[in-house]
Amino acid sequence: MKRKPSTEATAAWIRLMRVQSRVLDAVEQDLKKAGFPPLAWYDALLELSRAPSGEMRPVELEKQMLIPQYSTSRLIDRLVDEGLAARRECKIDKRGQFVEITEAGRELQKKMWSAYSAAIEKHVGSKLSDADALKLCGLLDRLGCSCSDVKAAAATRDGVPVR
Repeated sequence: MKRKPSTEATAAWIRLMRVQSRVLDAVEQDLKKAGFPPLAWYDALLELSRAPSGEMRPVELEKQMLIPQYSTSRLIDRLVDEGLAARRECKIDKRGQFVEITEAGRELQKKMWSAYSAAIEKHVGSKLSDADALKLCGLLDRLGCSCSDVKAAAATRDGVPVR
């Protein structure tokens, strides 16, 4: 017989789901108030900017994004329509394609970082000490979330990875 979750584990699950939803909604609202597009745009542009040549296959982009994106192709279409990304045919596999960040995409991602970083500070950083944030990362690591990205995030300047 499989073990059922304890009352405490169930309460932790409920809190985790609620806080994730509330904080994401608050961050989205802060970006909107600052006149920026949705967080998914920033997420996609950041991942493209981190790619060695600034390009990825759409399936790779979807896997790398922090926020689940169920309609990656529509998101890519929007980025391309706005001139923030470009589609490029794969030279080896003519059926495949790459999505490449444009200079305009890099600029928007940098501009969005100012509002996004302020939202992170407002909704997370101001409520947790650095020690508490590290403890939380450790707890989340135990649930299967790798906070090794913390070091990568710390190695950014203006939301752009330092290389």
